[in-house]
Amino acid sequence: MSIDFQVQLDGENVIKATRYPAQNNVPIGLVLIAHGYKGFKDWGMFPYAAEFLSRTHEVIAFNFSHNGIGDDPLQFTELEKFAVNTYDQELSDLHALVNYLQADEQLRSLPLFLIGHSRGAGVSLVYALDHPESVSGVISWNGVTNLDLFSDTQKEEMRRNGRSYVLNGRTNQQMPLDVIIIEDLERQQERYDIISRLSRHRDFPVVLIQGTEDGAKLRKGSEDLVSLRPDIEWIQIPGGNHTFGAVHPFEGPTTPLTEALEATLCFITKITQKQE
Repeated sequence: MSIDFQVQLDGENVIKATRYPAQNNVPIGLVLIAHGYKGFKDWGMFPYAAEFLSRTHEVIAFNFSHNGIGDDPLQFTELEKFAVNTYDQELSDLHALVNYLQADEQLRSLPLFLIGHSRGAGVSLVYALDHPESVSGVISWNGVTNLDLFSDTQKEEMRRNGRSYVLNGRTNQQMPLDVIIIEDLERQQERYDIISRLSRHRDFPVVLIQGTEDGAKLRKGSEDLVSLRPDIEWIQIPGGNHTFGAVHPFEGPTTPLTEALEATLCFITKITQKQE
């Protein structure tokens, strides 16, 4: 049975999370699932994936505090927060969540793994590079290796007007993007240079799990990364798109999603066995 909880941040900001306790008596690890751009913890495949992984792990799925989801867990009702959702904010959120969980003696004793989908993978990789002593490995699901997700038009509008917009194709909402987002990208350019940083940290465990039908730009980013870090396994899921065929509302597991989850478990098992 899943357990909802919140981590209070500054002011009215909170991280809303769901814990999926390990179904076995001796969990192997603590797994955090970070959603991507215009995503949230209750979207489509995430609850199913968390339940699947909780067979052998403690699993936490969570919303970044400024992802735009408010009291309604399935609707974007906090667009003014989304407008200022910088990478720095998401990294701060993730750090607050990790610290909160480490206050629990049982969870603190488990190796920590970060699963990130799309943009969430990029954030997870930066966080792990910032805190290599506390993260045992990162699993990238159709993840970004370049955090600049914004078009030239959007960036020009942000600089000229202070705000641009991105369409949410599922909800048809025009979601605001304030100039603070690209100012953060530019100010911390070296910190956010995932490929360059990973090329210098050759011992950090990462796996790329990606559908063969994922976007060309994301697949090119994976290719560029493994060309510099050939030790990083790039598991390509046949026929998998950006969400491994899963949709929202969830209609059940697909073959690509099941294969991605099995590959995730294999990676975690391999890393934990090395650490024993």
